Amino acid sequence: MQTHHAKIAILGSGPAGYTAALYAARANLEPLVVSGHQPGGQLTITTEVENYPGFPKGVLGPELMELFKEQAERFGTRYVHGTVTRVELGKRPFRLVVDEHDEVICEALIVATGATAKLLGLPSEQELMGYGVSACATCDGFFFKNKEVAVVGGGDTAMEEATYLSGLCKSVTLVHRRDEFRASRTMVKRVVDNPKIKILYNSVIDEVKDPAEDRVTGVVVKDVKTGDKHTVPCAAMFVAIGHTPMTELFVGQLDLHPNGYLKTTPGSTRTSVPGVFASGDVQDFTYRQAVTAAGTGCMAALDAERWLGANEGH
Repeated sequence: MQTHHAKIAILGSGPAGYTAALYAARANLEPLVVSGHQPGGQLTITTEVENYPGFPKGVLGPELMELFKEQAERFGTRYVHGTVTRVELGKRPFRLVVDEHDEVICEALIVATGATAKLLGLPSEQELMGYGVSACATCDGFFFKNKEVAVVGGGDTAMEEATYLSGLCKSVTLVHRRDEFRASRTMVKRVVDNPKIKILYNSVIDEVKDPAEDRVTGVVVKDVKTGDKHTVPCAAMFVAIGHTPMTELFVGQLDLHPNGYLKTTPGSTRTSVPGVFASGDVQDFTYRQAVTAAGTGCMAALDAERWLGANEGH
């Protein structure tokens, strides 16, 4: 097993991880990034990104993450490719095991492992991800301005997505598998009272059309009580059934919210273990945007730098 030593190790290589690396590298801390199972994070499976500042003409998600990576490398960021399978945070220095063939020994750790959107698990959904299938209305809704779209879900997130899209799109069809919503009453009332939102209760998506055209042309909706199916024409399907934070490694070692996201001290990126910091979607279940992830990556690097300065030699 090869051993790598670092003052700061960063788990994750999305906007939060790369930004943390950039700031730590410019402070001559020679950070080491463990790239994770999806180098570049969720933006690598996104096509056009139009809402990241500094790109007035838009930029492809993979291209944007490559630019992040190049900028961090320019100042001396190092990389270990692979997925962390074990972490030991009980004492300093911390120890991370990467795919059982590398170990990282570090004085400070920034967790930027992100969160993954829960999906329906349909083959057609996977084929059209980024081509009309999305898990983020704020990110992709603008591409479907004045078009018909569908939203799947029944919680507050689905209500928010449907309401947001109703301000952009011609119409919104909200598909929910039950006959009542689990969302808050206020959010539900807002959706029910919205004339641009049509609700299909007791319904599930059976298929997304049409992979053959490389775009969404409609969704096949199945009534869970009768089994009847019909096609709802639409240009996009937004899946809003929740996210799963990548925190399995930290259960029992770091404090988590009831929903599984990492807890940080308000106004900082500090976790429950001194020297361990969290940034990006792994600790943010409210905004989940690339630009907010990058912002907390900056915060985590600054917090870690100051913590190291105060604890050097302790």
